[in-house]
Amino acid sequence: MTVWTYSILVDLFTLLEASPLAAVPPGGAVVPVRAPASVPTVQAASRPAPEDLHPALWRAHQVGRQPDTTWPTGFALLDAELPGGGWPARSLTELLLPHPGIGEMRLLAPAMAAVQRGQRCVMLFDPPAAPCGWVLGAFGIDVQQLVVVRGRDGLKGRARELLPAADTLWALEQALKSGHVGAVLAWLPVRLRADALRRLQLAAQAHDGPAFLLRDVEARLKPSASPLRLLLGAAGPDALRLRLLKRRGPPLQQPLTLTLAPVLSEPVSRRALHLAAPQWPNATVASDESSAAGVSA
Repeated sequence: MTVWTYSILVDLFTLLEASPLAAVPPGGAVVPVRAPASVPTVQAASRPAPEDLHPALWRAHQVGRQPDTTWPTGFALLDAELPGGGWPARSLTELLLPHPGIGEMRLLAPAMAAVQRGQRCVMLFDPPAAPCGWVLGAFGIDVQQLVVVRGRDGLKGRARELLPAADTLWALEQALKSGHVGAVLAWLPVRLRADALRRLQLAAQAHDGPAFLLRDVEARLKPSASPLRLLLGAAGPDALRLRLLKRRGPPLQQPLTLTLAPVLSEPVSRRALHLAAPQWPNATVASDESSAAGVSA
């Protein structure tokens, strides 16, 4: 048996504009009813635009507005593609990586530095390696305002990469709810339950700074409550290619290539460029707005 489902869109404003309204009495006859002369009809020119009714509404062809504060990314081309023109506050931003160290820290460094200039700390949850204080300091990150949180060693080996630590999730949720943290970066595993992501998204609504979840690229096929999801890939030693998988707005067809602040010597950089192979064709290139706005990844 085949079941057909139909969807009917009713324009409420059009119904209000119609002068003859029909009422169906119990007998079944249609009796035309006209609106009283004292009741003005709704004019098409006075209709409010849907996106003006609420900040969370937008048209399918538009990039949605961000009702809360945004933090500039440091890349003008990326800011132009993000709702509100930067990293959103009070919501999660998910970065999906093929492996750590492709330039994600240099991508987030401008926002981290901006948060710290407001005398607020940055918290790192379960980073894959110990942060290098010298490199972070060279790119404008104050290590005195950097807090590293690691979960207890209950899981070992491959299990730690796949399964989340309950104490790490609890600490991350409490940090978001506190309202005292400037920025949050959390490295979370692939096998993260959907309800755990929803809890983190609800907690992030009390956090007025950027909150980043860094996960493996395999998570792109799983549902997520994060309003913003980006797929990152290496495009060279000092370049990062990213694709917007999810945003409040239409999908972005072409990936973006961002030029990061260099961290390699010139000979090493030339050799890396020779060996690098692009992952996505036809990308648009954007330069970093600040030469000191990156961190070695």
